[in-house]
Formats: sequence, structure tokens, C-alpha cells
Amino acid sequence: MALKINAGDGRTRSSISIFIVVGLCCFFYILGAWQRSGFGKGDSIALEITKQGPDCTILSNLNFETHHGGDVGSLDDSESAKGFQPCPAHSTDYTPCQDQKRAMTFPRENMIYRERHCPPEEEKLRCLIPAPKGYVTPFPWPKSRDYVPYANAPYKSLTVEKAIQNWIQYEGDVFKFPGGGTQFPQGADKYIDQLASVIPIENGTVRTALDTGCGVASWGAYLISRNVLAMSFAPRDSHEAQVQFALERGVPAVIGVLGTIKLPYPSRAFDMAHCSRCLIPWGANDGMYLMEVDRVLRPGGYWILSGPPINWRSNYKSWQRPKEELEEEQRKIEEIAKILCWEKKYEKGEIAIWQKSTNADSCRGRQDDSGATFCPSAGADDVWYKKMEACITPYPDVSSPNEVAGGELRTFPERLYTVPPRIASGSVPGVSEETYLDDNKKWKKHVNAYRKINKLIDTSRYRNIMDMNARLGGFAAALESSKLWVMNVVPTISERNTLGAIYERGLIGIYHDWCEGFSTYPRTYDLLHAYGVFSLYKDKCKMKDILLEMDRILRPEGAVIFRDEVDVLIKVKKIVRRMRWNSKLIDHEDGPLVSEKILVAVKQYWVIGDHNTTTSQ
Repeated sequence: MALKINAGDGRTRSSISIFIVVGLCCFFYILGAWQRSGFGKGDSIALEITKQGPDCTILSNLNFETHHGGDVGSLDDSESAKGFQPCPAHSTDYTPCQDQKRAMTFPRENMIYRERHCPPEEEKLRCLIPAPKGYVTPFPWPKSRDYVPYANAPYKSLTVEKAIQNWIQYEGDVFKFPGGGTQFPQGADKYIDQLASVIPIENGTVRTALDTGCGVASWGAYLISRNVLAMSFAPRDSHEAQVQFALERGVPAVIGVLGTIKLPYPSRAFDMAHCSRCLIPWGANDGMYLMEVDRVLRPGGYWILSGPPINWRSNYKSWQRPKEELEEEQRKIEEIAKILCWEKKYEKGEIAIWQKSTNADSCRGRQDDSGATFCPSAGADDVWYKKMEACITPYPDVSSPNEVAGGELRTFPERLYTVPPRIASGSVPGVSEETYLDDNKKWKKHVNAYRKINKLIDTSRYRNIMDMNARLGGFAAALESSKLWVMNVVPTISERNTLGAIYERGLIGIYHDWCEGFSTYPRTYDLLHAYGVFSLYKDKCKMKDILLEMDRILRPEGAVIFRDEVDVLIKVKKIVRRMRWNSKLIDHEDGPLVSEKILVAVKQYWVIGDHNTTTSQ
């Protein structure tokens, strides 16, 4: 809109174009100040006045500090936000798509009942999941690796069931994690040292890892100090809070299982995959589970199997299993590994390590002789709710015997900003090398702006961070630090499938549809970043359902950064006002003339209690 300002002396000031958003108090504030100034400097004055203005100021008055690091009571009625009601007391650990009652209605064959089964529209809980009484902010990393407040996950079954395996101990008002596991009673560090004698863990060659059936994720927890990020997963089972404990410790983890559905990760994602007595029947279903690990393992990557049936001759009595059964189980694993072009590099005690070939040329004859079935190469990354099949994912073509299929990766941290092979080869439509480099510059700028808004971002306050619409992973790359990790979510409806490129950068992530619940327990993320999420899901599902899911997975006193078009954020702001969130709308870092705005929010602290009631919607 063009405005011409006339001074009293008849001189016409220069015509300035200003983007005005109807309904924002900022416009009237800027316009009034501009008219009072009389200097005709338009943009610069508008920007300066905006910095001093009301609700769109970049100097947010939100309080991001933590106030509840110790025992606290519940809010009374006068402090309750109006709008959405608290969910029932028994829902403190509600996970919509892994709900126990719903799971038990599905077949147990191939762990189908442990997979995702989301509630239909009419059964969705549209209320706020309460925190348990006494909930406190987790300890900062690295203390959180070893200690978790009992009040945050008050489940003792693992302390009994795994008492002699050094998993977890209960001491007073905290759980202690000594770093042990069923297969590494002397501690995860010594166990990893043994692996590192074979696998190049220390030099940055191995950066991303997958831990199947992770337990409380001690393996992933101790890899972090070696600059390796492990994506750990375990089903929600009778042990109760395995994945919840992992996330309380500050370790990446999701609820998941190898059953009938493909893992929600792209092909060639992980540098290393691991199973420590994870109870997955690797030889069953014609090797389908090993073939799925092969799909997500990059060429040249490593697979570790620790526990049964390795070294069955010495252990079948202690495992209380027939030696013939164990012998056949290992025979099948060896046979499938050979067809997959994996070479065994190590076997000692109860540990065996295989390495995947760098390309198909080295064992093409072996696969031809076996009569192996190959999956369509076009569907290697099309995995959301797609069933696993007993077929081998083809390697990308190579032009020489020494070439790494799909492209060779740099060591970390160099690979964080090196152009990923999938982008360099043109495998991500619409993303060129120039686009990628420009995106990195943009996100460094955006994250610097976030740091000015929220001074706690570079402290240990935020450990578990999620980027709900990660695109090329620029947000996570700009934040990269040993103090935090980012779950990069690529929505299944995204125009471009970029998750493979994100993994090639040495970051981790997952596919997800935000019309459904995320595969995690409540209160497992400290900071959520939602860039363009609500524009992307416009007309796909209800905005309030996505926001309620964000509330479920966000810790009390956790923060959210929304970045979207201003008309979208105004709608978001109206809803979060009814969710016990404090929020503030601020300008894009380039000033008020940019239609894209930022909404920052903080979830209030409240716990389950007699006085936590709100008015109905």
C-alpha cells in the first residue's frame, strides 16, 4: 500500500510501500509514529518504532527461565488458563498411537499390536495432558545421562526386572543409570571401546547410529561423548517407561518396533546399526528384518549383534535355550548376511560385527546365485505405513568398483555443511547445490535471531529439541552443539523428501504425519520449532489437534518457536491462549515489512491436582 505524507509546508514526502497486516496493533503503532516523525524515512523509522512497540516487538517480555527444579504444588483456580480442560489423571503418560488398551485389540503376530494404531477422529483426546505431581525440570546434560527425577517417570518395574543387569537403580527421589546393560554389565563405555577396536567410531566416520530394542538407551547415551548420535527405539511394553527414561536422560529415542511396517527412516541413513539382546527374530520371515536394517544402513556401514545366538556353544545353557535352536538361528543370520553383501569383520565372546559392502559390484554374483528378490528402487524411501517385504533394497548404481554407492560421505563435523551427495547428484528435485548453500546461510541468520529472543538456547536448558518441519536440516545444523540434539521431522506430506540428505549431514530425524500423534511419551521435548507447519497442513487436519499434540510432547516451561505467515500465527495465538501457554508475536528479523512473522511461546507449569480445572471449550 502506498502512502504519501504531506508536511505543513506543502512539500510531499517520498512515497513508501509498506506491507500492512489488518488486525495487528503494530500497524497502527508504526503508522502513528511515522506520521509524527515527519522525516519521510519510511522503512527505517518503521523498523525502529517497531522495536519499541507493543505486541510485535522483537524484545520479547516472555520469561523463559525455569522455576520448577524442585518440589512444587499444583496451580489453584485463579492461575488456570481458560479453554481446554485437563485430561483425566490416568492419562499422564498417554501416547495416542501406542495406547496400551487400543494395542491389545490388535494381533500379536509379528508384533502388530506394538505398532502404531492411532485413534479415529471421534476418539481423539482434545484436552491437556497433565504432568504428574512433583514433576521437575530434568537435570542438565551430562548429569541427566546418569540421573532422572523419580517424579518425572515414577515406574520402578525395571529396577526389579533388571536389578542384576546394571540398567537402573532407585535411590531416594531419583533413578540412577550406571551405564550398564544386559550385554554390557561392566558399562557401556567399555562395551563401546570393544566395538571401536573394529569400527571407526572415534574419527568421525561413524556419526549416525540406530539402536533397535534399545532398553533405556545407555548405548546411545554413551556414544554421545564420542560425537555419535544414535536413534534409539523400543516398543511400549511391560517394562513401562524404557523410551521415556531415555528421553528423560536427554538421549534421542522414539517408541517403535520391527514388526510388519517399515521403519520411518530413509534408505542409506545410518552409519551403524546395533542390536544388544533386542529379542528380534532376525532369521524369521525370510530375513525380512535384516533386509529392513540393510535398507536403512548406508553402504560401508556396520551392523552389530550382541547376545543370542552369538557364541551359542558356550552360552546355550545360561540362555536356557536348546543349542540346536540357537545354531539354526545363527546359521540363518549368516546366510542372510551373505546374500545382503555383508562381510563379517569380528566375532568374539557374544559380539559379532558385519560390514555392508560399499556397492553391489563386489557381490553381484552371490546375489544372483541365491535367487534373491529385489525391491523396486523407486520405493526405498516410501515407508510411511508401508509393509516390509522380504526383498533387498538395490544399491544406487556406480561407475567404478571402488565407488561408494550413493556417494561417499565426509567425516563429521565436515559433513555437516558439505553438500550432501543426494543434493549434489540431483536426487532431491528442486534443490540445487546453490539452494542448499543459501538455505544454510538463511538458517544461521534465523537461529541468531532466535538467540536474541531466547537467551537460554545456548545453555543447557534445552536438551531435547524438535524441528517439526525440518526441510534441509538448516535449523539443526545452525544449533549443532554437544549440549543438545535435534529430532528433524520431515512431514509425510512435504513437497520434497529431504530426510536422506539430513542424515548425510550427520543429523538424525524421522518421517511423521502431524495429523497423528508422535511416537513419544508426553513431556519429552524442551523446545519445539514449527516453521511453516500450519501453512503446510492447512485443510489437512485441525490446527487445534496439532497444537494439542505439541502441548502433549512439550515439557512444562518448555518453549515453542513458530515461524509462519502472520495470518496463520494470529490464529495459532488465539488457540494457544486457551492452552496454558504464554505467547508473543514478533517481527521477522528483517523487520515489519516481511509478512512472515515469529510467534514465541512458553508452556506454563502445572501438574495434576484437585484445583487444576478450566472452563469448557
